[in-house]
Amino acid sequence: MESFGARLHRAVRERGPLCVGIDPHPALLARWGLADDVDGLRRFAGAVVDALGDRVAVVKPQSAFFERFGSHGVAVLESTIRQLRERGALVLLDVKRGDIGSTVQAYASAYLDPSSPMHVDAITASPFLGVGSLAPMFELAAEHGGGVFVLALTSNPEGASVQRATTADGRTVAQTVIDEISQLNAGAEPLGSIGAVVGATVGETGCDLSAMNGPLLAPGLGAQGATAADLRVVFGSNLPAVLPSYSREVLGAGPDPEALRAAADRAVVGCRAALKLS
Repeated sequence: MESFGARLHRAVRERGPLCVGIDPHPALLARWGLADDVDGLRRFAGAVVDALGDRVAVVKPQSAFFERFGSHGVAVLESTIRQLRERGALVLLDVKRGDIGSTVQAYASAYLDPSSPMHVDAITASPFLGVGSLAPMFELAAEHGGGVFVLALTSNPEGASVQRATTADGRTVAQTVIDEISQLNAGAEPLGSIGAVVGATVGETGCDLSAMNGPLLAPGLGAQGATAADLRVVFGSNLPAVLPSYSREVLGAGPDPEALRAAADRAVVGCRAALKLS
């Protein structure tokens, strides 16, 4: 089975280095002239799928904005995932799950087992209980060609107090997470399937990313303040592994589908230039 890393590498080459988040928060639904209810959610998600599903490399639904509508919202999420994958986009579900034992195994089965109705290409995960606690996710991802993006240096300002804290061996918490991910990706070609989340707003990371051999998801672009040019400051020589992520900067152009496509195209052009890709 082809690995997630290989599929991501090909998708970025063919469609460009861009991940677009689907974050249907109330203000954005209102901006689109949609009601803050399940029908508004369904129409919003459907419009994004139709406009971008066959255009961008990765689409990242934020699970919380679907879950807030209960089972009906989750049903919309399941349908959105299925439609995106039918159109060839890789689906990265932003769930930030993390636990231990049978619970993290259940999370892994929910999102990374092909038999699940919520099956996606990759998920985000929290390493707060230790990177090793996520082993069931890594194992199921490897078995079924999935991916996991582990939080390392996030774009929220509160994250620094934990992520930049120094451990007993002198490394930061973020560097410890990155080093453990690097071991999981060792030897993978053309790219490992275990990624790290490093926000585009964090500035100088103080971390060594050179051995990662996996994708670096960079949220925080656009409405959160970072620009494509900031990627060079954050990632330096590791730019080829970066997957820039936009949400409101692209989605705010809707609901007109042509405007959504144009916004995504502009983002791809800016990211190609910043990442020095042809």
